[in-house]
Amino acid sequence: MIELVKAKLSDIPAMQALVVSEVKDGIILNRTEDEVATNIRSYVLAKDGDKLVGYTALHVHSRRLAEIRSLIVDEAYRGQRVGQRMVQFTLDEAKNIGVEEDVLVLTYLPQFFLNLNFKEINKEVIPEHKIWADCIKCIHFPICNEVALVYKLA
Repeated sequence: MIELVKAKLSDIPAMQALVVSEVKDGIILNRTEDEVATNIRSYVLAKDGDKLVGYTALHVHSRRLAEIRSLIVDEAYRGQRVGQRMVQFTLDEAKNIGVEEDVLVLTYLPQFFLNLNFKEINKEVIPEHKIWADCIKCIHFPICNEVALVYKLA
């Protein structure tokens, strides 16, 4: 049974190991161990016993906007609703902490999020601080093929 739990600092090496190929391919942004540690409270992990099989993070930009980041599921566990459960966990968390309007995601797999009631938006409406804080670190910047979607909380 796969359990969703909040991340601990001791989970960082396994988290980093899980995303190596996706970071190399530019699917997920590279985050240093220090960046992950700084934001450790943002992460939710999917664990099968002691084995890390996936994770994601909820990053809050403002009272009105949060973002789902770094969603990853081990290939052997894909198709088992692990990603869907983690997204729902982050949406519930956004509501619980009082995010007022939207949860944003940038993805190469828009259909996954469309199936979860996210709606595609134009990337030009994404706050500028998001672009300069994260997108500039991407190997694909400035030519971005990701799709922007939001989930309306209100």
